[in-house]
Amino acid sequence: MIDFTKCFKLTKKSAVIIILIIAAVMLASVALCASPGCSFGKSELIDVSTSTGREKYLNELGWDIEVTSEERKTVLLPSAFEGVMLGYASMQTEQGYDFSSYGGSECEQYTYVITNYPHDSTVYATLYIKGRRVIGGDVHSAELDGFMHALKCKE
Repeated sequence: MIDFTKCFKLTKKSAVIIILIIAAVMLASVALCASPGCSFGKSELIDVSTSTGREKYLNELGWDIEVTSEERKTVLLPSAFEGVMLGYASMQTEQGYDFSSYGGSECEQYTYVITNYPHDSTVYATLYIKGRRVIGGDVHSAELDGFMHALKCKE
């Protein structure tokens, strides 16, 4: 058996090198997790690429949906968010989604009827999904004088 204590002597210089290596690894981890698709929220723990996963995701946020009401579209997000879309992107950022990082990308839009919303008219939940990640969403009514608010809060 080799005695490593005789082979490796911890000096101030080697301790500083070890600390610098650990710091570099931590910095690289932070940089990687700052990129789109890295924060581990509910959508990373639930497979939202399936109808069952999307239902579970919305249930976790407190919404019951009519699964058979699902409408799916492929949408192209604008490269630059302006006007109404700037406000929408801001709402997504406020609720913790990285929506604006996906500008210029195609994603899937899923819309469902919410069955437990405390409102007399029909209310919808919309999810924007890129791959297996929820990148945005909202709750809204389709009335002319309707409303829209963040997906993650109940009125």
